[in-house]
Amino acid sequence: MKCRTVLQYLHICNLALLDEISLDFEPGFTAVTGETGAGKSVLLGALSLLAGNRAEKSIIRSGAEECVVEAALHVGETSGLGPLLAELDLPPCEDNTLILRRSLHRQRGGKVMINGVLATVTALQQLGEVWIDFHGPGEPQKLFHEKNQLSLLDIFARNGKPLEAYQTDFDVWRGIWKEMENLRTAERISPEEAEFLQSQIDAINEVNPNEDSIEALERDFKRLDNARELSQLSEQTRNGARQAARAGSAVLRAARELAEIDSAADVLAGRLDALILEAEDLADEYDTLASGGDFDPNEAEQIQRRMQTWLQIRRKYGPTTEAVRAKRDELVRRIGSQTNVEGQIIKLEHRAKEMEKGLRQQADELRRRRLKGAKELSAQARELLTKLGFKKADFSIEVETEEKLSRHGHSNCRFLFSPNVGQPLMQLNKIASSGETARVMLALKAVLAKADSTALLVFDEVDANVGGEIGAAVGRELAALAGDHQVFCVTHLPQVAALARQHFLVEKGQDEKETTVSIRRIDQDKQLRESELARMLGDRDSNSAREHARQLMAR
Repeated sequence: MKCRTVLQYLHICNLALLDEISLDFEPGFTAVTGETGAGKSVLLGALSLLAGNRAEKSIIRSGAEECVVEAALHVGETSGLGPLLAELDLPPCEDNTLILRRSLHRQRGGKVMINGVLATVTALQQLGEVWIDFHGPGEPQKLFHEKNQLSLLDIFARNGKPLEAYQTDFDVWRGIWKEMENLRTAERISPEEAEFLQSQIDAINEVNPNEDSIEALERDFKRLDNARELSQLSEQTRNGARQAARAGSAVLRAARELAEIDSAADVLAGRLDALILEAEDLADEYDTLASGGDFDPNEAEQIQRRMQTWLQIRRKYGPTTEAVRAKRDELVRRIGSQTNVEGQIIKLEHRAKEMEKGLRQQADELRRRRLKGAKELSAQARELLTKLGFKKADFSIEVETEEKLSRHGHSNCRFLFSPNVGQPLMQLNKIASSGETARVMLALKAVLAKADSTALLVFDEVDANVGGEIGAAVGRELAALAGDHQVFCVTHLPQVAALARQHFLVEKGQDEKETTVSIRRIDQDKQLRESELARMLGDRDSNSAREHARQLMAR
């Protein structure tokens, strides 16, 4: 068994019509069957939740507050899950087992647990991309769209990394052209507007709007505005301080005489002397302050002009110095960008042309890989189509070169199909019936899966519009895929179900109060499996149907 990862255990609680169940799985091919509307989608819904897909709270079982899905997966050494867990900063797998848990609650947000640690739905999605892949009943219709055909071809040609590198460079290249277009179409500044903007920049620079300079300007302006009152009050205070010093000098003489009589008064005389010196210093400082309020006419005019400019700028661009400086820088950039628009465009054009050379080389390599992949994929698909009932069908992939670069390079492809000999190859949507398209899709999926490292492949009614011997061929191809993958298939064909290693039966039960869904394994009970295959053949009570079922099981 080459399967890198195997889903071993699944626990479902309160999902849709299902109350609670625990299921064990083995490697290989697993079939899921049941009456139409029995609830087979419950199992797929549980796997979809664990793959990190979007979910509505309406899937919570009626009457329950929460639904929970848990799984245990055996992880092989080459699965790629270990490095991804480390990249997501999640705990490693103990005993090579990955534990996933997801819950949805009606009243609050859901929870995701990965190896016992809270995680995000995004992390669950990233892990899901590694271990599970869904192929639903709408898949064949995707073949009608050329972008999906190109995507399938790129998967087969293993163009993931080179295409990603090309698209990264292409986005940069396209951004350069967009920038050039913006520069060409942007509104230009007239000479008059540029002159006005420069005058605003000069005015802001003259004021020099930082915290210290504005604080000094406001202080000088306040002194200038109150110069006369400042001078008068300073003079009065200076005179008072000098009078206090003179009066203190007379008192000091008496204090010194007292100290000569009583030495205890000597300290007091020293304090009085210091007080007189302080009064004289205060008088000198107030004299300096009084003279500092005398501004010469030129200096006074400059202060008033700077203050008026600052008030205007603050009203227009403020209110803070940071806001004014930011506006100045913006104006500088605006003028600078206008003065060198042509130079910028020339630079960008040169860079774009250089990048285009590299992009065309990458696109050439993608086209070469696509041509090689188209040849190999077509050959393998034709071989499988023969096994699926197309005796003389032809299938080809046409790779076309486009003149313009696009996000997928400069090549595209078309899937061409001819179901019968003598009919020309034509596009699928113009020739194939729904059953034919389903078989073509299955053939392509089977070929692609062989090159795919995804461990669990889930097929939901991939055998729709197919029956009889072709159904048996479909079953054989799914069983062959199970040699390298774990395969789940929801099917209505007994020819497919009979080839499965494991067979699960989904049944719906009803009573007067509620409807429930049950899932049970039946491949270990020969009678149960025979009965289910006979039902799928048309009548479980028919002897011929049961005989046919036994023949299918014997094969």
